[in-house]
Amino acid sequence: MGHVSFVGAGPGDPGLLTVRAAELLGTADVVVLDQASREDLVARYGRDGVEVLDAGFGDDGQPLTRAARAKLVVKAAKGGGRVVRLMDGDPSTFTSLPDEIAALRKAGGAFDVVPGVSAVTAVPTYAGVPVTTAGTTSVHVVSPGGRAVDWTRHADPASTVVVLGTGDDIAAAAAGLLAAGREPATPIALTSHGTTTVQSTTTTTLGEVEPLATAIDGSPTTAVIGEVVALREQASWYETKPLFGWRVLVPRTKQQAGGITASLAEHGATAEVVPTISVEPPRTPQQMEKAVKGLVTGRYEWIGFTSVNAVRAVREKFTEYGLDARAFSGLKVAAVGGVTADALRDWGIEPDLVPTGEQSATGLLEAWPPYDDVLDPINRVFLPRADIATDTLVAGLQENGWEVDDVTAYRTVRAAPPAAPVRDAIKTGAFDAVVFTSSSTVRNLVGIAGKPHPSTVVACIGPATAKTAEEHGLRVDVLAAEPSADALVEALAAYGQGLRVSAAEAGEPVLRPSQKKSSARRRAR
Repeated sequence: MGHVSFVGAGPGDPGLLTVRAAELLGTADVVVLDQASREDLVARYGRDGVEVLDAGFGDDGQPLTRAARAKLVVKAAKGGGRVVRLMDGDPSTFTSLPDEIAALRKAGGAFDVVPGVSAVTAVPTYAGVPVTTAGTTSVHVVSPGGRAVDWTRHADPASTVVVLGTGDDIAAAAAGLLAAGREPATPIALTSHGTTTVQSTTTTTLGEVEPLATAIDGSPTTAVIGEVVALREQASWYETKPLFGWRVLVPRTKQQAGGITASLAEHGATAEVVPTISVEPPRTPQQMEKAVKGLVTGRYEWIGFTSVNAVRAVREKFTEYGLDARAFSGLKVAAVGGVTADALRDWGIEPDLVPTGEQSATGLLEAWPPYDDVLDPINRVFLPRADIATDTLVAGLQENGWEVDDVTAYRTVRAAPPAAPVRDAIKTGAFDAVVFTSSSTVRNLVGIAGKPHPSTVVACIGPATAKTAEEHGLRVDVLAAEPSADALVEALAAYGQGLRVSAAEAGEPVLRPSQKKSSARRRAR
């Protein structure tokens, strides 16, 4: 028998996964998922080749019973490896944990339990509703599941009642609490898809909640009933993020988009990455091979990296030749910007030159010292770049006395068009914003998917990118204060906050750009 770890996956936000849970996912041979647990957690933390089993539904598409889930876990354990049973929320709260432990004990299997963040507290917190105040005497957690409940046990007006279930469960709970004596004016908050970027919270009173509850589409909902709900107006922090609920298009490769997607998530947005280019080796590798050998033999004074892809290409060639970062000894290293510099540092190389102003070929050229025949023993520079790189840097270095080996380290080719639903979303305004990090991302996105809908907010990393966007018929709404991914996201967040403030001042509901579908573009800020 293998070892089974019953692990809490949290209520939805992947950031609520515990450190221990992430560690166990990284060593698992098999992961058994609950219905609502997401495979994205396995993709993020699991190792390659991990087997994923669904404990939510059977082969017939019907939900598995508690007994069937237990049998599935035992079967996975009999494989002899390490099994992670990833359970929604906290394993000890309204799950089939007791049944699965009993079955595993009977089969002679070993196990441990890793607690997780429970929806009971996390969802109200994300909705801006603390479950207790100084005047709260108790918290009652009820998961009716269609069963009859004695609501007189939860009628104390000084208690907070948390109901987990469907809209029908919540409607029945309201009726039961009213019949048990709770006041019709008692506030209630209904939260669906809690702790995710599609979370939605509605507040009303116990006497008026019935039509709202029965209209819920069947998705799991958390209801908080009690005077604590009145605190939401002051305590709401998640749904008031500047980009909350925004769907943002990121036309970039997944390898390059990690920082942007994380920053967007911090501001409440969901990023959808659409690769617009594919990076491939040069057609003729001989030039690159000659340059790398020259780097080792002392042919160059400088090597200049103008992209993360250039760092990756040289590193791959080093690996091919059995070299490492020590080969850069005595060589001066330049990086076009902070992201490229970080890629070098990951390799163990601290760049000697990174522009403090504009992070572009022009900015790098302005920071690059001219050749000095007294101070510089060698006058040659190695520039590993893309096949479509501009000549600005090469021409400028040559004017400053340097000999430049401008070497094609990789080719950038236009990626295949995204799937039809994504193309439709781009054209019909389903995306709230698009962030362009270079002129090539503008050209390639328009080429493979068409122009974004006029309602979509267009954010650009710098003036050159903005100019390209305008040349393609797009109106630029947001321009980063400096050419970096962080500054780009911050500028978009400031724009989103401006929209929220304007709506509040006008007494209007806060609508995302995709909800407005306005044909007129807003002016840039």
